[in-house]
Amino acid sequence: MRAASKLGFILLFSPLVLWLGLLIVIPHIDMFLISIRERVGVGKYDTSLANYLTFFGEPLYMMTFARTALMSVLATGMTLLIGFPVAFYIAKIAKGRLQSALFLLCLVPFWVSELVRTFGWMILLRETGVFSNLLQWAGLADQPVEMLYNDVAMMVGLVYTSMLFMVVPLITTMESLDDSVIEAGYDLGGNGVSVMREIVIPHAMPGIVSGSIVVFMLSLGNYLTPTMLGGKDSLWFTELIYSQFIVRFNWELGAAFGFMLLLLSSVIVWGTLRLSGQTLEKTMG
Repeated sequence: MRAASKLGFILLFSPLVLWLGLLIVIPHIDMFLISIRERVGVGKYDTSLANYLTFFGEPLYMMTFARTALMSVLATGMTLLIGFPVAFYIAKIAKGRLQSALFLLCLVPFWVSELVRTFGWMILLRETGVFSNLLQWAGLADQPVEMLYNDVAMMVGLVYTSMLFMVVPLITTMESLDDSVIEAGYDLGGNGVSVMREIVIPHAMPGIVSGSIVVFMLSLGNYLTPTMLGGKDSLWFTELIYSQFIVRFNWELGAAFGFMLLLLSSVIVWGTLRLSGQTLEKTMG
């Protein structure tokens, strides 16, 4: 029985171990080894930190790096501000079929690929698109208005593509809050603001942190949305990584950029957990 149990345990966890090892651990180790190589000749490399020094020595790389981080934090904050009321309404106010219908509406956009969703926003925002024609029809514009290829359009795309990953953790967390606790808050003299601040938000904090981490990571590593909605001047760090790997065939510098992005995301996630007083174990389930 003990041998059979041990064999079952091995068979159960071997796919996970293989997935983590072959698709995450080994590629990251290999990419790190590539990032500390310096090309000194045809097929000749030396071990050095030259690629990382190149990153810190080029103002454009540093500016794009900082801009990507700030825009990702902003996208996360906007997604939280929009997603929290939606999640609260679905979890605590809507009942029965209405609750199911609203949750389904949150899922529907994700039945198609991110590429299709991004093209949808391009159709809406282009100068011959729906919004431009609507503004002209209403007399608010006397010529076509181009709403694409700017930071606002890019932010709209980032928030839209990440909304579900904020709403679902919030709904899951807030559904576990007993309605009687909220009623007790009102009975003790609280109002809507104080009940939200003292009861709902503290209870929903694991969902807030969990959703924020996921949305931030998705925004930080997003390539398609900044490229298509932000245009060639969007200055997103993943575009630099793509350019180094695919356009310039400079895998050494591209790998270094990838590890800088990994370091940035790890630091910000760690800082978020510290500031919120949450732990990764509690936040993720």
